[in-house]
Amino acid sequence: MASDVVERHEVARVAAAPDAELVGVTKVYDDGTLAVDDVTLQVARGEFFSILGPSGCGKSTTLRMVAGLERPTRGEIYIRGELMNRRPAHRRPTNMVFQQLALFPHLDVAQNIAYGLRLKRMPGHEVRRRVGEALDLVQLTGLGTRRIHQLSGGQQQRVAIARALVMEPAVLLLDEPLGSLDLKLRLQLQEALKAIQRRTSTTFVYVTHDQGEALRMSDRIAIMNHGRVVQVGRPAELYEAPRTRFAASFLGDTNLFEGHVVAQGVFESEGLRLRVPPGRGVAVSVRPEQVRIVDGDGLPNVFGGHVEEVAYLGSHTRYVVALDAGGKVTTLEPNGRPSRHLAKGDRVTVGWDIDAQVLLEE
Repeated sequence: MASDVVERHEVARVAAAPDAELVGVTKVYDDGTLAVDDVTLQVARGEFFSILGPSGCGKSTTLRMVAGLERPTRGEIYIRGELMNRRPAHRRPTNMVFQQLALFPHLDVAQNIAYGLRLKRMPGHEVRRRVGEALDLVQLTGLGTRRIHQLSGGQQQRVAIARALVMEPAVLLLDEPLGSLDLKLRLQLQEALKAIQRRTSTTFVYVTHDQGEALRMSDRIAIMNHGRVVQVGRPAELYEAPRTRFAASFLGDTNLFEGHVVAQGVFESEGLRLRVPPGRGVAVSVRPEQVRIVDGDGLPNVFGGHVEEVAYLGSHTRYVVALDAGGKVTTLEPNGRPSRHLAKGDRVTVGWDIDAQVLLEE
């Protein structure tokens, strides 16, 4: 009886655990390079979780440690409540999709997808069932006998995803898998990947340096820089309420004003005096779409200047305005009807609301 209680407790503990958890994970290479610095993250079951950051920030190293391809110097890695640190990659309930797909050119599509199942000596009828379901899932039904060289780049990427998902991993790890594709195909596969993740309810941990990709696909995002996690949150939260200058500037375009709070609700930056929300900070962030070209001074923050740059972007025009008081500000104006047509050198007045700004901690 006691053993039954212990077993039920263990089952409940595992069921409640995050699908992936990193606790104080650090990676120092033999040459002394600190690649990952004290990273703690939790990824919920069925979540599409992205790790976003510039090249060299440690995001791929973090993913490789979860996969078992790198060993952490310090810290613990758990998958569904089980410690993975000493478990080799082939015995972890994970699978990985790389930018370099490593598909076997001498095998057809179905044989590529079935490769891992064959290694596990799974019965032939079960292999065929799983491969058929995987082909349907990635919308490659009927292409099982094609050779890899007969497929487009996007189709090859789908084969790699199917090969990973057919093993039914607890967590699917994806290391910039769309990075080598052209923009249109990348957008199509972003939609396909998100649809696949929703249909399977598989937990995805996705590494990318593409801010738009992370915003479009993710349930939550961890922003990394210099080996550390800067901020974690939902896409809208990170975009609208960044906490640091790096988070504000890396996730989308922003206007940053360096300075300090001189009084309650007043921030000074290089000759500019801004009305800001209550609080403290070392910089102010204002997104370009929050800045408006105005005719009067009805907004709390209004400044005169002249147009320095004009870039037509289709749905919007991007203007860079050099302010009379010093500094520059970028604004995005919609190209609806009627739309304004400003030229370089034109005099303008720009303004924004108090609530359009975010005070940044560092």
